[in-house]
Order: sequence, then structure tokens, then C-alpha cells
Amino acid sequence: MKTIVRTLVTATLVMLPTAAFAAEKAGHAGGTKKSYLQVLLDGGWAMYPIFAFLIATIWLIIDNWLRTSTKRMIPMADSNTAKQAFLAGDYVGAYQAMKAATSPFANVVQMALGSVGHGKDATEEALHAGVDKVNSQIQTRINYLSVIGVCTPMVGLLGTVSGMKGAFTALENSGIGDTSALSGAIGEVLIATASGLFIAIPAFMAFYFLRNRLQFAVHSLEEEASSLFRNAPYEYLKDADVGQEETYAAMPNWIATQQEATA
Repeated sequence: MKTIVRTLVTATLVMLPTAAFAAEKAGHAGGTKKSYLQVLLDGGWAMYPIFAFLIATIWLIIDNWLRTSTKRMIPMADSNTAKQAFLAGDYVGAYQAMKAATSPFANVVQMALGSVGHGKDATEEALHAGVDKVNSQIQTRINYLSVIGVCTPMVGLLGTVSGMKGAFTALENSGIGDTSALSGAIGEVLIATASGLFIAIPAFMAFYFLRNRLQFAVHSLEEEASSLFRNAPYEYLKDADVGQEETYAAMPNWIATQQEATA
């Protein structure tokens, strides 16, 4: 329910400035007052991809806002489960619990536990690799907002340029002295450019805001996961197969053949 409310509020905040600006332009150009829907449709074919960009922008902002939440990235239940297992020395149980969970924190801890039998350096390397993976996955989704911010004004401008052909055709049919027909047509085709700009602005703002929000959440994730392995008894965990996963890298077949031959 909260997600639906956020979607409606965001869509309203994005669309109202666009519609208001477009309605004002059309009103001055054509001399008649039009509804917001009629004004937007006057923008031509470019309004369809621009509307798709609008939906994508709203969805990406909401989705990435939720993904970059510290509480969602480090659920308290997963953190407490891992801490209790570590305090009890149940590293196998901790690995299985983290494997069953789906949070970024659980994935990072699981990767680190899988390398704990190879020493401190290998464990820390696996932990950092897990954090980098989480950061890369979410950052990629946030980068789409930057792509929308760049492409949407270009699509609007392309729609405006293609619509200018109709404006000059109207001028040709009505004669050089009828400037109202030209101004009306230009006012309509500029709607696409205005709509593209009004979508690009919040997309860029959200991109930079969510990128900074992600960095804070990633630092918190790394600190929380690293705290579990502080002063870990690596000397007792040496060669321990905590993950108990199936091993595919067997001995080379020529070694096995030589052993069978000598036997």
C-alpha cells in the first residue's frame, strides 16, 4: 500500500509541472483552453516513449530507494542470527542460515564464510568481493536514471523537430501573413521538448541522491559484516569446509592414472 501511494505521489509531482507548462503554451498559441490530456496528446508520437520513460523513472526511483535502505540491506533478523551463531561457534549453522536468507548482508557473510578455512586474507578478500558485488548490482540499476535523464530530452527534441514540418506546412497553406497558425503549431510541438526536460530533471536529481544513499548503505554493510569476523579463530578454522558445498575441482586425471598404475 505504501508503495502504491509513493507511486501516485511521484507521478503527480512529475506530471503536474509538465502539464501546466504545456497547457500554458497551447493556450497562448491556439487561443483555446485544452485539458491536460489533450495538450499532452498534441505533443505527437514522441509523447509515447516519453511516457514510457516517465513510468520507468518512477519505478526506478521507488525500487532503488527501497534497495538502498540500510534496514533492507542489513535486516536485523539476519544480523542477529549471524551474531548468535558466531557467538556459539556454529559457523556451519551460520553459513546455512545465511544461504537461506536473501538479503545483501546474508550474501556477503555467506561468501566470507565459504573462504574462512583458507585464512584471514582469503576471508577478507571474499567479504570485499561480496560487498563490491552488491554495490555493482544496485549501482547499475541507479545508472539507468542517468540514461533516462540523457535520452528523454533527446527524444522530446526529436519529436519537436519532426513536428516542425507540420508547422511549416501549416504556414505554407495559410500564407505568410497568418502567424497564428504557425505559432499554434510550434506551441504544440514544443510540448514534447518540455515534457522530456521535466522528466530528465527529477531523473538526474534522483540519480545523484540515490548514488550517495547507496554509498552510505554499502559502508554500513561492510562494517556490519566485518565486525563478525573480528578476532576470528582462523588457526582453528584452517582447512575447514564450512560451506560443505560440492567440490568440482578434482585431482588431475593423469595423477589418478599414475596412482592406479603404480598400485
